[in-house]
Amino acid sequence: MPRNLFGLNNGPAQFRRKNSDNGMRLALVLTALSLVLFTFSGRESGSGPLTTIRGGFQVITTPARVTGSFVMQPFQGLSNAFANLTADQETLSELKSENEQLTARNAELEEAEQTATRLQGLLNLQDTYDLQSTAARIISGSTDSWSSTVTIDKGSLSGIAVGMPVTDSAGVIGQTIEVSASSATVRLISDENSSVAAMVQSSRAQGMLNGSAEGSLQLTMVTSDKTVSVGDTIVTSGLGGIFPKGLPLGTVTNVTHNAGSSYLDIVVEPLVSTENYEEVLVVTSLTEDQQATADDISSADAQDSSSTSTSDDSTSSSTADASSE
Repeated sequence: MPRNLFGLNNGPAQFRRKNSDNGMRLALVLTALSLVLFTFSGRESGSGPLTTIRGGFQVITTPARVTGSFVMQPFQGLSNAFANLTADQETLSELKSENEQLTARNAELEEAEQTATRLQGLLNLQDTYDLQSTAARIISGSTDSWSSTVTIDKGSLSGIAVGMPVTDSAGVIGQTIEVSASSATVRLISDENSSVAAMVQSSRAQGMLNGSAEGSLQLTMVTSDKTVSVGDTIVTSGLGGIFPKGLPLGTVTNVTHNAGSSYLDIVVEPLVSTENYEEVLVVTSLTEDQQATADDISSADAQDSSSTSTSDDSTSSSTADASSE
């Protein structure tokens, strides 16, 4: 192997220099040839030797170009599919966001519609019975398991006082029992300590609507000679001067006449369930027309007298029977 002046082997380096020189010469030749061909090709008007050569080159390379296009086609399809998939994902995300917004908006509109319906019901009740009242909203339910009460967002600052009747759009739901400056507690008619002077709307038979520990309603003090049927509406009688006369309380669901009893056992279902109470009216005062009339009071007294007489007759009969034995 040839050596340089320092005795080192310079064969590979010399070989690399030669290759580099040859590459440079080839590049210059190809560049010059390209310029010449470009010049002559520009001067030809669609015919000539260069055009012929170029056409032949295209014929020769066509199979290779077709094959390359065929090979690249799946990759182009994958690229398009990926682009479409990305676009579809973005579209789905946009549609999902729009759907969530529309769902929320629909819920808002539905809630607003239901609120408007309830408020319209309160206005209708207020107009029908000419109630002197203040609107309030229920903000909480009972805080214990042995009472049926709700709390409203109006108190003494709004003219609310203890003992005032409270209604929803269907009728009476209770009576205020505690009042603070900005809230009040309402005892519901289903509470076992609740008692409302009531009467059967059709027959005008009078009694007392009492709550119970189970939450059911019982119409008591209605004598057995009165006509009461399932489906009858029970309304306030106005006796006592607390509740306006004629406000709906509930519907009779069962009537039982026990042998030997002077009174009917009457079960009443409230017009609306407790969980549906939201907006209410607090009756702040009664007009003269909303109080029981003298005839109502006389009728109630006569009913009490009749029941007392019937009870006395039953007692006397029982005593006579016992004596004869």
